[in-house]
Amino acid sequence: MAGHSKWANIQHRKNRQDEKRGKIWTKIIREVSVAARQGGGDPDANPRLRLALDKAAAANMPKDNVNRAIAKATGEAEGVNYEEIRYEGYGVAGAAVIIDCMTDNRVRTVAEVRHALTKHGGNLGTDGSVAFMFKHCGQFMFAPGSSEDHIMEVALENGADDVITHEDGMIEVTCPVPEYHAVKTAFEAAGLNAENAEITMKPATETELEGEDGARMQKLLDMLEDLDDVQQVYTNVVINE
Repeated sequence: MAGHSKWANIQHRKNRQDEKRGKIWTKIIREVSVAARQGGGDPDANPRLRLALDKAAAANMPKDNVNRAIAKATGEAEGVNYEEIRYEGYGVAGAAVIIDCMTDNRVRTVAEVRHALTKHGGNLGTDGSVAFMFKHCGQFMFAPGSSEDHIMEVALENGADDVITHEDGMIEVTCPVPEYHAVKTAFEAAGLNAENAEITMKPATETELEGEDGARMQKLLDMLEDLDDVQQVYTNVVINE
């Protein structure tokens, strides 16, 4: 794999999120709402809500917005009920794509997802068609130049199951989903700030694309992420610039 690819992909994603902060807030509010409706409004007793609140804080979302979403979800105020849907499909050159959505209109959402895929040379798959290629886990990405020894020590003492140093110097830590908050808290206490920390679907193997194929795949991913009902997009593609 090209040495710069992983870090460049992470930076592109972060820049895209900064460009569309208002839309990110909308997605986080939906996540907060669904988490609170399913597990209650107390983040100490609801790990999923705690994760959503972490995302809200990272996006500098006003606490009033978050509190209103929780109140609506727990029945203290009137709100919209969203359902979760996962779509699986293929992008350029058969690349695997998972699209997690929250919607109040399933028909609209599947039409928009299908259109985005087909417009850029992909297609919608069936349930389970690509999910087996991914692992549900916690993931932390540290910038090149971070202390590998310190990260490894904290990670392995607090429930992480793997530490990988990529060719470009970026350090990746993965952990089981139930251990995510313990590992995150340990890193913060040790003064180790991950560039990116999330619960994700990590591909078992990756596919490299470059040139025209890479550009088309990036347009596909950007179009999917721009859809209002799409919460998260996962792929096994690394795009080389």
